[in-house]
Parts: sequence; structure tokens; C-alpha cells
Amino acid sequence: MTDVLDTESARAAARSAERGERHASPRVESSEPSPPPATGQPLTGSDLVEEAQTASVAEAAEDDARWQHTLAGPAVIEGRGLFYGDAVTCTIFPAPPDHGVVFERTDIPGAVQIPATIANVTPRSRRTTLKLGDVTIETVEHCLAALAGLSIDNALVRLNGPELPCGDGSALPYVEALRRAGIGRQDAQRRYCRITEPITVEEGDSLIAALPAERDDLQILYDLNYPDEPRIPRQLHAFRLEREAFVDEIAPARTFSLREEAQALWDRGLCHHLTPRDVLVIGENGPIDNAYRFANEPVRHKLLDVIGDIYLLGRPIQGRIVAYRSGHSLNHQLVYRLVEKMRAEQGLQANLQRQMDVRAIMKIMRHRYPMLMIDRVVEIHGDQRAIGIKNVTVNEPFFQGHYPGTPIMPGVMIVEAMAQLSGLLLSRVLEHRGKIAVLLSLDKVKLRRPVVPGDQLVIEAEAIRAQTRTANVKCRALVAGQLAAEAQIKFVMVDAEDEAN
Repeated sequence: MTDVLDTESARAAARSAERGERHASPRVESSEPSPPPATGQPLTGSDLVEEAQTASVAEAAEDDARWQHTLAGPAVIEGRGLFYGDAVTCTIFPAPPDHGVVFERTDIPGAVQIPATIANVTPRSRRTTLKLGDVTIETVEHCLAALAGLSIDNALVRLNGPELPCGDGSALPYVEALRRAGIGRQDAQRRYCRITEPITVEEGDSLIAALPAERDDLQILYDLNYPDEPRIPRQLHAFRLEREAFVDEIAPARTFSLREEAQALWDRGLCHHLTPRDVLVIGENGPIDNAYRFANEPVRHKLLDVIGDIYLLGRPIQGRIVAYRSGHSLNHQLVYRLVEKMRAEQGLQANLQRQMDVRAIMKIMRHRYPMLMIDRVVEIHGDQRAIGIKNVTVNEPFFQGHYPGTPIMPGVMIVEAMAQLSGLLLSRVLEHRGKIAVLLSLDKVKLRRPVVPGDQLVIEAEAIRAQTRTANVKCRALVAGQLAAEAQIKFVMVDAEDEAN
């Protein structure tokens, strides 16, 4: 079912929501024909049967949406990757409840698995890429969109190469393979992310926002507008995520590029196996050696990308998404914000055993003021993952001598905070009890944005490999959902007595 939303009021609501301005909710007009006016004639038996059947179908769909789903059997997609062109076989297997979507590279010793979560996304141009350590999996968005569109919560996606098959540049090859395999309901309820307050992310002229909605489903409005590009006129499309509608209206929409963009990729040795007959390349007179599947196919594909990218949240969304010229990077930033919000809400209800205040931290860490850089641990999941908080105030001693006129937190102190949270995480490993994590080396350190007084650093630490004597931890530090710093830190575990000497 496709709805027509009042775009200008939707964008105005998104832009002003976080400023506290009051706005009417975007208007929704159904494209379905209005029911005929009442004539006063009594309903016939067939009318009553039809109404009962319609109500029964709606109730069944609503009940089905409460449960998790996986595949009934393996689904196989073969082809070549979009950018690098390597031949690859992708097999999607059923997975148990609460497994989520996990990708696995079988062409690498040890068969590296990477969960499809925003924490594992690495920046790439024009695509969504997962990365864990040195292992990457490219162009996952169309596969994720197909899984989201068919309401598949749990799947293991195995491939024998670095990039998923691109097919015709749409999600249709994945949808067809998944439907052939069949979809089965599981005995576990779905967990939703319900949008209760507006969240807006802007970058230049681009915008994407998550807004509350009255219905318990996902509605998306995408406004594709390139004012200086006559070859792609302004296109709007509104969509309510339902399985059959996704299959018919969104999944077939192909990725697109302008002639000069495609030529630039070919000149760089990318997409060299593709011609305009294989994918959508737009010239002066429209598609070259090809034809649109929909009059507004480009905006439908941008909407498809949004569906795939927001599935990195790890659960379906109940709410409304409004996007204006948004791409993968901005989509990812919205997911970061949603994850941050979910964690804050979960933190209010979290078991106290999964939290640590500064007194509990000081029982484990030997650091003291002014070198204790973690104020609180808000989440700690066994020995795998931890989230900590560092509140940055103007009273930090390093601000006295580090750009005192324009105080900026030294990058080494951000790295130190990430290292301290990693040490707290590693202390949960049984083999590490009575040991202290000493920093051994730093790798892939990147400082993305300045941290200033008043900022709150949300620090994430994820154990990549923890052995008896050494450990590797992947860390990120965020401010207001934006990445401030990241690093991979290697530790050597020493006995507490040895460290004291």
C-alpha cells in the first residue's frame, strides 16, 4: 500500500521537532479508493462474509507481526559483486530465535562471522560495509532490505567472497531466493523499536528523521531532489512496509548512477564487469540501453536503501521515517542515534549487576583522580561488550594547558578512556581474574571530531579476541551519536602483584 504524505509539513516537522516547536503531524492520504457512501440498504450475507474475511486477514497479519521469523530452508544467490566483480555464492540459512542477522565469510580461515549491527559498519562510499578486525563484507544493504521487507529476523548469511552478489542492482534476486526457501514463524516474540519522540539528523542539505506515528508499523517518505540535475527530476515516494507491497513496489528498484559517475567507477577499475544493460545508468535522454521499471525508480531505490540500512538497528521500527536526499552515511547516523536512545531507555531498566558506579570501578581499577577516565559503566555483557560514560567538564586538569582559550580534550585522553573501559571488560574474563590489562599496542586510531567541555563521551568496547595472556578490543567513543574516536587496542595481561612491583 502506498500513501501520499504532505512532504513540506513532514520536513518542517522533522526540522523543528528537536527545537521544541509544535507542528502538525504529516498528513496521510490513502491511495485506496474511498468506500461508497451509505445508501441505507441493508448488508447482504455476502457483504457480511467479505467483511468478516477482511477482518480475519487483518487480525492474522497483526498476530504474525508479533512473532520472529526465519527461513524454512537455505536460500542460494549466485553472481558477481557490484564494485569488485568477484564471483560469489551467497547462501542464507535459517537461524534460531534472537540470533539476528549474521554474515559469515567462508573464504577466510576460521570462517569469520560479523553480526549485521551498526557497531560493525565501516565508512564506504555509495554502499554499506561491515567490518570486524581486518575482515570486510561489502554491499550488504540489498540483502538486509530483502530480509527486512519479508520480516525475516534471524538468518545466517554465508558467502565465499568479500562482496555480496549484486544481481541487477536491486533486492529482487534476494527476495525471490528467500521466498523459494520459504519463511517460518518462530516461537519467540519480536522486539520493536517504537519511535516516541522525534530524532533528526542533518548534514548540509540532506536530512533524515524518525518521527512518532499512530500506527504500529513503519512508514517511510523519501524526497529525492537534485535541483541542478535535470536528468533526475524531483521524485517523492511514500511507502508503508508490508511484505507483498515491498515485493511488488520496492524490491525491483535498481541502484542507479549518472553516465559520468559510472565512467569514473570504470576508470578506477570498479564495476568493470557491468554495462548499462546490466544496471541503471542515466544519460541525457534517460536510461542508457535500458528502461525504468517504475517512472520514479531512483527514489524507490533510495527508499530500499533506507530499509536495508535501518535494519542494522537489529529490530524493526514502529514509526515514520522522513528522508530528504539522505544517503548511506546519514542513514547510519540515524541508526546510531536510535541505538543510543534504546540503550538509554534500557539503562533505566537494566539490572544493577550489569552496571558499575565509580566506587565499583575503583575496586577493579588502580587509577585515581585525575587519571580515572570512566565515570560509570552503564552496560556490560559478560566478557564480550561494555558501554561506559565519561562526562567531560571544564574542570578537567588537562584543559588548563591544552588550548585553554578554546579547550579541546586531548586525543590521548580519549584513547586512555577507551583503554580503561577495555580493562574493565577484560577483568570479567575468568582467566583474567587477579590480572591487570596493560596497554601493549594501538592500531587504526582515528580522531573524528573534537570533544569539548559539556560533552558526554559514550564509550563502547567489544572484545575481538581474549586469550590468557593477550587480548584485542575494538573501541569507539561517541558524542551525541556521532563518532568522536575509534581504535583497536591490544593488551597484555600481567599479574596484579607483578604490576605493583
